[in-house]
Amino acid sequence: MSALTKGCLDRRKAQVSRGLADPPKTLRAALADLPAALRGWARGLGFADVGVARLDLGDDLAAVDRWLAEGLHGQMDYMRRHRELLAQPSSLHAGTVSVLSARLDYLGPAADAEAVLADQQRAYISRYALGRDYHKLMRKRLLRLAGRLAEEIAPHGYRVTVDSAPMLEKALARNAGLGWIGKNSLLLNRHAGSYFFLGEILTDLPLPSSPRQDEHHNLCGSCTACLDVCPTQAFVAPYRLDARRCISYLTIEHHGPIPVELRPGIGNRIFGCDDCQLVCPWNRYARITTEPDFAPRHALDARRLTELFVWNEAQWLAHTEGMALRRAGYARWLRNLAVALGNAPRSEAVITALQGRAEHADPLVREHVLWALQQHARRAAAG
Repeated sequence: MSALTKGCLDRRKAQVSRGLADPPKTLRAALADLPAALRGWARGLGFADVGVARLDLGDDLAAVDRWLAEGLHGQMDYMRRHRELLAQPSSLHAGTVSVLSARLDYLGPAADAEAVLADQQRAYISRYALGRDYHKLMRKRLLRLAGRLAEEIAPHGYRVTVDSAPMLEKALARNAGLGWIGKNSLLLNRHAGSYFFLGEILTDLPLPSSPRQDEHHNLCGSCTACLDVCPTQAFVAPYRLDARRCISYLTIEHHGPIPVELRPGIGNRIFGCDDCQLVCPWNRYARITTEPDFAPRHALDARRLTELFVWNEAQWLAHTEGMALRRAGYARWLRNLAVALGNAPRSEAVITALQGRAEHADPLVREHVLWALQQHARRAAAG
């Protein structure tokens, strides 16, 4: 009997002695068949794939330390505060010896992303944020998957996380065989690209780990398309992102004024950025999700900037209910739109919209509106 099987069986025997559960009839067979069974259970819940991660994250933590030391994390101080937890899942849930990593496709039938980016009068919102906020949806499904594991293998102590704990989730997903970390710092999958969410189950069951996809291959090869396309040149090197220049960080995580020198590069991107995914050759294999909750809401996949900028806070709250867009808050929503309007072609509608917010109560909004109006004044003066 293997140590893994013996450990699970011993756990079962202890539970039975306490009257908590009946021992499984074929524990050894259940563990041998676990990878295929896990995928079946996960896909039945709408996940694209699942794997069991090895917990060797020392090299990844060293890379994080270098990133933090260089200040590339911007205002994300929680990365530094929780550094000791990042590579120790057992610190997040006592007794953790295995982490299940699951991915969920999110790319919906939205307006063509490149066409929206090319039309500077329209607002570009990252494709992941166009539908329902994924956190609760994914958490519920992970809880059901954890429950299925308890029913089929053994009762276990577990914790479910969906961006809710300091974890190196991409490294864990790589260790679980779900893909490799690409030069754009995203997890890539040879069959599905990168348009998917990740979530984890931390468990005290000692489950057999999945093989890594990239053990002997650099699947990005010599390609640098993602590095070259970045509008604000946020990649300081392959696999190294300067968050302070990243449009996703600036439009979602960053709380203050957007650096003036980076505003032109933001273009019409008002929440997130997908450029490094749009050019990635592996995303030719990206799957369109069948999850109706991820379909675009309120035609936000191609709305005019001027339409969104006139929403008052009550309208914004109504139109973003249950969506990840709430993460930015109303003032930063207006801040981002002001930058996009400053980059938009001059028109009476654009100038009128900006002038209508010139005396906004929030100084952050006022400053960005003033910048946008100055941009149009300069262009008009230059002829």
